[in-house]
This record gives sequence, structure tokens and C-alpha cells, in this order.
Amino acid sequence: MKILYVHERFGALAGAEANAHITATELGRRGHAMGILHGPGTGKNEPAWEAVFARRYPLGVGDPSARVRQALAEFQPDAVYVHKMADLPVIEALVGSGRPLVRMVHDHDIYCLRSYKYNYFTRRICTRPATPYCIFPCLASLVRNRAGGFPLRWMSYSQKRREIALNRRFDRMVVVTEYMKEELLRNGFEASRIEIHAPVPRMGDPALRSNFSGRNLILYAGQIIRGKGVDVLLEALALLDIPFECVILGDGNHLEHCRQLSQRLGLAERVKFEGFVPQEVLKSFYRECGVVAISSVWPEPIATIGLEVMRYALPVVAFDAGGIKDWLLDGHNGFLVPWMDRPQFAARIKQCLTDKALAKKLGENGLRLVSERYDFDQYIRDLEAMFERVIAERRVAA
Repeated sequence: MKILYVHERFGALAGAEANAHITATELGRRGHAMGILHGPGTGKNEPAWEAVFARRYPLGVGDPSARVRQALAEFQPDAVYVHKMADLPVIEALVGSGRPLVRMVHDHDIYCLRSYKYNYFTRRICTRPATPYCIFPCLASLVRNRAGGFPLRWMSYSQKRREIALNRRFDRMVVVTEYMKEELLRNGFEASRIEIHAPVPRMGDPALRSNFSGRNLILYAGQIIRGKGVDVLLEALALLDIPFECVILGDGNHLEHCRQLSQRLGLAERVKFEGFVPQEVLKSFYRECGVVAISSVWPEPIATIGLEVMRYALPVVAFDAGGIKDWLLDGHNGFLVPWMDRPQFAARIKQCLTDKALAKKLGENGLRLVSERYDFDQYIRDLEAMFERVIAERRVAA
């Protein structure tokens, strides 16, 4: 097969880019030809992307529709695999091309004006489809302006409705959890065009296991932005009445607020903000870790960090937000805590730290679950089979 990827960036950046790169790498190893139609580069690990995508079509400046047509004419793909792309002229040109189209739904961008499905001010998770309610009283049309200048900008509700309508015409929408499938159904997508293919991290080091020592180490790894709830995690940790350490790995625009909050809560000696660390350093924390905290208060599509740490037989405590419940089974491989319930979150962390035998059992259960349910080779085979089905269906329809 010849598969044309479409993505808003070129190079490493975050989870969407990691998924695009690893799937293209594996599909290329299986003999498929990879091309990519893309936006600006990230400046990170671009040579690795160049090695995977032999044919590259930057959107650049000018008419994006013309660039789409040029890429399709030159590469002649059997299928088009769209990742993150909000440029409506690009999507319109792809839909109008008649090519088999598959879209990977990484997050809530397609159907949410704010893109994260929760209210920034109240922090309440939204359970509505895209409707005029998004304009008022939700005020989701006013979003942060990340380009500089005035702090807010206007998002068009009519344009969002157009984007949803265009994406409904894709042959397949690939989601990562049942929760994400429910969100598409809520917004009028056909069930027969939605498939669940959860992104699978590679197998961890089979020899690496935590020693569950008396250090009582709690680990958080991820972005430090408001939706990730690091501030809520700190408020829960302030309720613990046992000795513990907490290491917070990552960076983001909520970091300084969380540092100051940690000081005010009297946690400065027990909570350390270590920033971004390479994978090998991260493994050293896994060896000492007693429990992994996932404090997200926005509806996570899946929270892949949970799948990663289960590879190392570590128990997880997380809020019941979004798709986390797809893989975190309360009392089996960790604890799923009611949303924003800080006392319960603290109690479950304490349970893992004080009952080492239980923590180890939860971790082993998680390792079995992730090994059985999230197999990387099967994930790639399933993607191949999906592309073959979509191509065959288009041929029959033609």
C-alpha cells in the first residue's frame, strides 16, 4: 500500500507526533510506501522523520488546496491517513479527492471549540455535543490566543460545524477508547465508520521492577498545564499523614503556579519538580516508585503514560476523567477515584504506599492487562487490516 500521512507539523513534539512516527516506521518496515503532507517543522528529531517519509509535501504558503492536489497527483496514495489537521481547505480538498480517507482522533479538536472538553473556569467536564450552547453560556468561542498580542481570540462556531460535517465523510475515524467513540457518536458520526485502535507503547524493560521501598515515592510524569491537575494532586498530597516523597517530571505553563502552591501547602521538602528527563533517567524513578499519580481533571482521551508505567508493573491512582477508565480498573491494577475527590485520591495513594504487597499485586495485574490487551504488533496488523478494508470498500462502491 501507498499511504499518505497528513499532519499539521513535521518532527517530534508530543503524543500525536510520536504516534504518527512510530506507526509510519512500522508500516514502512512491512513494505508499505510512506509519504506525508505536512505543516511547519518542529525542529525536533526531523532527520528521523525524513528517514521514514521518503516523499514529503510541505504545505508552505499559498493555496493549500492546490498543494493537496499536487501531493495526491504525485504520490498517488492508496489511502490517506490524517492526524491533526484543522485547516479546512486541506480537509475539503481531501474529501473532494475521492481517495479512501482515515482520520486518527488524538483529542477533542474536531468537535470542541476549546479543544479540551472542559470549562477552563469551572473545570467541569463537558458532556454536550457541539451546539449553540458552546457560544453561550459556555463561552467556548473565546479561546486563548497563543500567537501573542491580545490574550483571547474568537473561534467560529459555524466553521466548527463545517469541520464536523467534513470529518463525517471520512471512511474511518480511528479513536483510542470507548469514551472517544462515544464523543463522536454524540456529535453525529456513524458508528459503522468508527474503529478503536489504542496506541500501544513498546514493551518496557522486562527486568526492571520497582523495589517498593520505604522511600514511599510518588511519581507524576507529564505536562504541567492546568488540565493535568498537578495543583489538585498537590492539594491531595497535603492531606497525607505518612512520610512520602513526590517527584514531578515535566514542564508547562502551570509549573510556576504549582511550585508556589507547593510552598504554601508546606510540601517544598517532600515534592520535587525535576523538569523533563530522558527515558533512561525516568527508568531510575520507576525502580524506586511506589505508585504513579495521574491527576488529570480534563477528559483524557486515554493518558498513554498509564499504559507505559503498567509495562513496569507499577500501580496507578487516577481521577475518573475521560478514557482512563478503559484501562484503569478500580481495585485491579490501581484505583480510579471520583473526579476531583482529593481526600479519596490521598487515601488511595496512602493505601498503595503503606500496603506494599497490595501495590505489587496491582502492578503485576497491570502488567498482565497491558501485555494481553495492548500488543504492539497486533496494533500495527489491525491498522493494516483497516486500511485494506477501507480501500476495498471504496473499490466496491466505485
